[in-house]
Amino acid sequence: MAAPSPTTTAAATTHHRVLLPSARPRAAPSSLRLPLRAQPHAHAQRARLAAPVAAAAPAASTASPESPASGAVPGKPTVLVAEKLGAAGLALLREFANVDCSYGLSPEDLRAKISLCDALIVRSGTKVGRDVFEASGGRLRVVGRAGVGIDNVDLAAATEHGCLVVNAPTANTVAAAEHGIALLTAMARNIAQADASLKAGKWQRNKYVGVSLVGKTLAILGFGKVGSEVARRAKGLGMHVIAHDPYASADRARAIGVELVSMEEAMATADFISLHMPLTPATDKMLNDEAFAKMKKGVRIINVARGGVIDEEALVRALDSGVVAQAALDVFTKEPPAADNKLVLHENVTVTPHLGASTVEAQEGVAIEIAEAVIGALKGELAASAVNAPMVPAEVLSELAPFVVLAEKLGRLAVQLVAGGGGIKSVKVTYASARAPDDLDTRLLRAMITKGLIEPISSVFVNLVNADFTAKQRGVRITEERILLDGSPETPIDYIQVQIANVESKFPSAISETGEITVEGRVKDGVPHLTKVGAFQVDVSLEGSLILCRQVDQPGMIGSVGSVLGEENVNVSFMSVGRIAPRKHAVMAIGVDEEPSKGTLTKIGEIPAIEEFVFLKL
Repeated sequence: MAAPSPTTTAAATTHHRVLLPSARPRAAPSSLRLPLRAQPHAHAQRARLAAPVAAAAPAASTASPESPASGAVPGKPTVLVAEKLGAAGLALLREFANVDCSYGLSPEDLRAKISLCDALIVRSGTKVGRDVFEASGGRLRVVGRAGVGIDNVDLAAATEHGCLVVNAPTANTVAAAEHGIALLTAMARNIAQADASLKAGKWQRNKYVGVSLVGKTLAILGFGKVGSEVARRAKGLGMHVIAHDPYASADRARAIGVELVSMEEAMATADFISLHMPLTPATDKMLNDEAFAKMKKGVRIINVARGGVIDEEALVRALDSGVVAQAALDVFTKEPPAADNKLVLHENVTVTPHLGASTVEAQEGVAIEIAEAVIGALKGELAASAVNAPMVPAEVLSELAPFVVLAEKLGRLAVQLVAGGGGIKSVKVTYASARAPDDLDTRLLRAMITKGLIEPISSVFVNLVNADFTAKQRGVRITEERILLDGSPETPIDYIQVQIANVESKFPSAISETGEITVEGRVKDGVPHLTKVGAFQVDVSLEGSLILCRQVDQPGMIGSVGSVLGEENVNVSFMSVGRIAPRKHAVMAIGVDEEPSKGTLTKIGEIPAIEEFVFLKL
């Protein structure tokens, strides 16, 4: 293969308006767009939009005249609002669509109505399962969740049926932060307990002596949108605020007057701890017996995030022992909690029934946000708040399928190499291909790389629909470059390279000569392979989990590492060693079927010739 010659542009990440396809096929590869499905009525075919239109333009989409909405206008789509929605949101919807407000529908009634509807808006009380999508007969195009959580919507079924699911993730931010502060102050001054005591006819001033907030240290675990707003308000109360979020921007934290610290320091020094992280496998029961044992005695806990991040039984034990002085909780592992829930009944716990988003202003904001998202989706636009991926043209996906997998895995691998505490700002993606730029649509690949980069560090559901938007919200700028290669254009791409600039790496050998964390991969026989880490050439299949080791290049290293893994019953699936020169340094990439224990990894690190190592989940 001839030497590559750089050609095309390095363009900043952009957002593409996705439109319903017209009946006429396009010659060039199609971009991501909402699928066009056969309609139950011949006249209901929807036209492709050439440009954004005003919300009031009824011609943007058509629907069956048999709309259940009162005074339905033929030619307008029908939106079923199944739970209460703010008046401002309803007004927006009525400008664009026929709106049927039917609250409290039984599952049977919902299934009966849904085949006459183009969109459905729910809150948390309506379950939108596979049966609903099947009953729609293919007509339902959008499900809007007025709020953040989407546990009540079957995303897999929605995607299978080509139905876009959107939510309203931003309108609740201030309300949730204010509720966190309200719980913090109520807990510190025993407001709920004193109120109950006085209403019971008691006057117990000495029993409910509180603690001051001025000068106390508040640790915020999870420094996203809500965490940042809590920090601003706590600073106004005279508190010293620290935060732990390994992927938060240090610049943004400093601008608020917040110091980013390690988890260990946060737990050991905080007088108050406020939780604002998503519930993921990594954060499930993150505050457990082990975590409470590391905390400052008498710490106070606030949780307005997700109930599952706290091991509730462990918290009861910590409260009983005095390690945790008080807790204030708005969320629980199971909602509503059982009537005899020990945590809810504990005298040192202040509780509310998931009221974080329950303000008049937040509810109106949610209504407007979800209405705008649903209207945009009905126009054929791909909403930034979409939480599931639309269908993509089969001809594009079939050709790019293995490269799509490679792209996501490279992104996921690269972000795990970033040392904690440093925010990612700049990512460069390079595609090497013999195809002309116009014949290679990389938008799907970029979205999947972005998904791989952002999903492990984000509190929101990330997919190829909202990956670019989420990256932008986190201040991550993604650029692309294409290298035109000589040779056959039959294979879409020769290799993909992902580089993260201006960050430190937990595996310094991943830093290339130009100073960026660098990973590179190829597709071989339909299987994604990692072929370069930093300046080191390797060749391992990107499956399962991976151990990277930098060692002195000397005999016996493969055997030494393999022996440790064998003794610990960790099965090795593949191994590759890349070196720059004999007897200098080398990088060993080891694929393993099981996750090694911390003890096993420690033993690998204790091998004398091993200079650094890292474990990565793919």
